[in-house]
Amino acid sequence: MANVSIKFNNKEFLLSCEDGQEEHLEELLIQINQKFNDLKNNLGNLGENKLLLITAVKIMDEYYETKKKVEQKKNELKDLSNKFRELKSLIYDYRDKKEEEIKELNTNHLNFKNEIESNHKKYEQIIEAAADEISNFIKKAKLENISQ
Repeated sequence: MANVSIKFNNKEFLLSCEDGQEEHLEELLIQINQKFNDLKNNLGNLGENKLLLITAVKIMDEYYETKKKVEQKKNELKDLSNKFRELKSLIYDYRDKKEEEIKELNTNHLNFKNEIESNHKKYEQIIEAAADEISNFIKKAKLENISQ
């Protein structure tokens, strides 16, 4: 345990604290002493006990307000975290949906390409058959002309 010598209301006090906490304790006591002196200057000398009580109430009020703000910020952070998770979920759902659409489009594209190739082959076969029939017709017509 470490000892810290502080001056409060022009009186010397020796306080104990955990090792390494000396500076923190001194800072806290400087703040308390400053609040005490401010109240003493503003309210006059009401008596040390009353000023100590008012100082304690004022400090507790600041602590309570700070605690409320911290709780409010925690709740806001929790809400933001939930909204972020929801947004993240929506993003993943959107991504999955778009990937499915892309797969479907690729499948449709491949099917369409295969259908075009099939239709092209059928077209060539029809053209060849028509050309053969025309050629046969012309040959028959020539043979008929020759035989007449």
